[in-house]
Order: sequence, then C-alpha cells, then structure tokens
Amino acid sequence: MPFAAVNDIDVYFELHGEGPPVLNISGSGNDLRDSPPGVIPLNRAFEVLHYDQRGLGQTSRPDGTYTMADYADDAAALIASMGWTRCHVVGTSFGGMVALNLAARHPDLIDRLVLCCTSPGGEAPSYPLHELARLSPQDAFAERCRLTDRRYDPDADEPIPALGAYYARIRKQSFRPPDPDRLAGLARQMGARRGHDVIADLPSIEHRTLVCAGEFDGIAPVANSELLTEQMPNASLRVFDGGHMFLIQDRTAFPAIIEFLQSGDGGVSRPVS
Repeated sequence: MPFAAVNDIDVYFELHGEGPPVLNISGSGNDLRDSPPGVIPLNRAFEVLHYDQRGLGQTSRPDGTYTMADYADDAAALIASMGWTRCHVVGTSFGGMVALNLAARHPDLIDRLVLCCTSPGGEAPSYPLHELARLSPQDAFAERCRLTDRRYDPDADEPIPALGAYYARIRKQSFRPPDPDRLAGLARQMGARRGHDVIADLPSIEHRTLVCAGEFDGIAPVANSELLTEQMPNASLRVFDGGHMFLIQDRTAFPAIIEFLQSGDGGVSRPVS
C-alpha cells in the first residue's frame, strides 16, 4: 500500500488518472476504504492525489490535539512528497477548510483552487457536526439527512432527491458498530474544525478560485459561499441543484469543476526528470 512519510506520520494515499496534478481533499471522517476514489470524475482529466487525513482511514493516528494548521501542513508536505512544485487543489466540506488554510499558509503550492460546500469559519461557520454525537443513532441519522439536504423527506420514495444509492450507504455508515479508533480520529478532526477561522486571510488568497455550493445545503449554507466569493479577490461562485452532496446530486457539477481547472494557463508543475 502507498504511504508517504510526512510530518512524523504515515499518510495513506492513492494516485488516479493522468494529466495535470490535482490534490483532492475530502470531508469529515472520510476513509478511502468507504469511498473508493477511483470512480471520481476528476480522475478522467487529471492525475489526482487522494488521501486519508491524519487520524482517519489508514493514515497514522497520533495522540494529542489536532489543529487546522496540522491538516494544512500535512497537505503541503504530501504535495512536496510527490515531487510536485504546484498543483490544483479541490477541497470538499472539511477538505475545503483544509484547502483554505493551505492557501493561506502555503500559497505557492497552489495553482487553481476549488472549494465545495465549505465555510471560512469565524462569523460564517459550517454546522457544528460534533453536536450530532449527543443524539441517539436514529435521531443523529435523521438530523444529518436534514442537514445534508433541506428537502429531506423520510417518507418519500427518494428521501434525499437525486442521491440515489448513496442514501443507503449513508444509512449503513450511520448505524455500523462504533469503532473506537475511528471515533477518536473523528473527534480530533471535529476539535480542529471548531477552531477553523480564515476570515482575516481571505483577501490575501489571490488564487483563481471556483466556490461551489449546494442550494439546499444545511451544513455549509450558500451564504457562507457568498462570503468566500465576496472576500477572495479572484473567486467566482456556482450554486448547484442539491445539498451538501451536490457533487453527486447535480451531474453538471464535476464538468463545471473540470472546465474551470482546464481553463488555466497550464501552470501546474511536475518534477523535472
């Protein structure tokens, strides 16, 4: 299995596709074993680096408190470990928060930036997901569904519109037996998430940026994406038909992201052989 030794941890990663390099940063609690990255449409146009973040999946789970700076620095070190001098970065949900911190701390590593269903923190936070841990599994599942898409109707034939088979996967993951190691890593990630605040950094993030939001997202509302777009000097906003999982719900989302990344000047860099 491929691992990169960065920042005193071993990061599990997978490379898929061919083309200009892209770092894909996933959301809260993501484990590549649960969401295999080989089918993501980005892989059709780019060489995409997917990875398990610290404390999650097959990556090391160090003790102690994690910070957003830790996650950003891990991403920066992972990019360097690939021999890339620059790459595009796509961050989704918590991954978008990491991407924002990466852009603030290591701006020279990023060519173009895509931020999906995310928030700058501070005065415009995403929903505090850690609060779901206080609920029973059944209540937490129902609340997560309502947050995922405000149109959620448990009595409908399709409880979350256009989500298809992914609804069953969300349900299965919500009710699986608890894994203490998984929960510990998630708790540390939630702790870092609560400290996320890049409001003051936004005007200095000058990368060409596509901010993507889901119209019915209850976790990262459209207003937060609007704030990102207003405060970042080279950002534009696209609102898609869906909620927090609009990348699955709206079939135009990935083509729009790919078009945005391909419209650059080809400035992303690889190592010289």
